[in-house]
Amino acid sequence: MKFLKFLLVGIFFGIVLTKSEAVSWFRIYEMFRFQSFHMYGIIGTAIASGVIFLQLAKRGHIKNTEGAEIFVPKKDKGFPRYIIGGIIFGFGWALVGACPGPMYILFGAGYYTIAIVIIAAIAGTFIYGVLKDKLPH
Repeated sequence: MKFLKFLLVGIFFGIVLTKSEAVSWFRIYEMFRFQSFHMYGIIGTAIASGVIFLQLAKRGHIKNTEGAEIFVPKKDKGFPRYIIGGIIFGFGWALVGACPGPMYILFGAGYYTIAIVIIAAIAGTFIYGVLKDKLPH
């Protein structure tokens, strides 16, 4: 019961992304071909919301589930690693037609072949965790 609220938020998030067609391969294809503003609008709204909530959290107006202030640590500067990581993420998104959140939504919607992608993503995350200390950061 402790995690029920997270399950409900996840279900709501899945419904919103499905109804807004953000999990549609065709919408993602249109985005990467610069044929439609639809996905850019969704992503832009998410970025704007994230900036607002992050600023509120930094100022101490938002608290976590235990009532403590949310602390956001400073990130290391490093433009190349964010560009390289973003390019790799974008290539994966373009090739698969889904980013991490929608992969689970597609599986829940009955597109079971996405399980191959989910397994590969989990394996890639595991491999990165094993090699993280050996990679340049």
